[in-house]
Amino acid sequence: MKKIIIIFVVILLAMVAGIIIITVKPEKKEETVKVGVVLNGYKDDKSWSQSHYEGLEKTAGQLGLEITYKEFVTTDNIAWEIDQFAKDGCKIIVANSAIYAEQIEQASKQYPGIYFYHATGVGEGKNLASYFGRMYQMRYLTGIAAGLQTKTNEIGYVAAFPISEVNRGLNAFTLGVKSVNPDATVYVRWINSWNADEITADTTEKLISEHNIDVLAMHTDSVEPLRVADEHGVMSIGYNIDNSNLYPETYLTAAVWDWEKFYTPHIRKCLQGKFEGVNFWESSDTGIMNISPLSTKADSRISEKIETEMQKLKSDTFDVFYGPVYDNTGKLRIAEGESMTDNAMLNEFDWYVEGVVIDE
Repeated sequence: MKKIIIIFVVILLAMVAGIIIITVKPEKKEETVKVGVVLNGYKDDKSWSQSHYEGLEKTAGQLGLEITYKEFVTTDNIAWEIDQFAKDGCKIIVANSAIYAEQIEQASKQYPGIYFYHATGVGEGKNLASYFGRMYQMRYLTGIAAGLQTKTNEIGYVAAFPISEVNRGLNAFTLGVKSVNPDATVYVRWINSWNADEITADTTEKLISEHNIDVLAMHTDSVEPLRVADEHGVMSIGYNIDNSNLYPETYLTAAVWDWEKFYTPHIRKCLQGKFEGVNFWESSDTGIMNISPLSTKADSRISEKIETEMQKLKSDTFDVFYGPVYDNTGKLRIAEGESMTDNAMLNEFDWYVEGVVIDE
């Protein structure tokens, strides 16, 4: 009888175990979020697009994202690329240029289930956020470096377009120069392109050759100004990423981006269901912008002065466009005790500060 009971218990336990094995389902693995990225340049361009690529790769590593990059996308084919991202199941789409404004606005309405992040744009909505950083603050600091470094008091500046974004940076740079060197002049030439290497090189060559320039700054996605400056033995100030390894003998510093510091916290919020559809314009205290390490050939006064001004910017007790500020015709543009509004800086900067010479 005992044997029968034991056998019965064993069978019963086996049956219960079988039920447990059948009914307990394995834990579902969390789905990897797909992200589509549209770049107006190449991810290894040593400039603007590479700065986003490097930042997003760091973010992908932290958040477990699966990212697909489309390089050198034009306004003619971005709509098609976005359609492909949607078909591939991308939940987030990032675009890194203002040239895509119209297409991103339309796509955000066409695909309400996808979240859009648009760098240098101004749009906002339930599934659309735009973002940029107050890079003019770093431009101001690099202007200080140029003003203290120059011996000829003639500084060159090669720039893409005379638009508010570029004018804002140029004016901030010049205010930095003039704050430490009132006798210096900043000569500017326009390329009318973000990344046309041949035109950029030719423009830089002419600017250096026609003036006694010993420090050159740039606001382009092409890195040709750095190469041409190096050929002439002119100290250069870069933009977007640190390219000091390319031209160690002539590279002074650069205004650089660290986009991981934007992408990681904001995409994390998005994944948590806390997407913020606003226009972000981030300050230097976020760490999104910085200046690269100074060259060993930098004037000994530069480091301390930049550190002092950096702390003022981060403490929010000072900003670049505080009055009095005069334009290059002598007109008072910002009165003493006043500051320029964000809207004016973002959308209405069509004038140049004292010390800027448009060299045409």
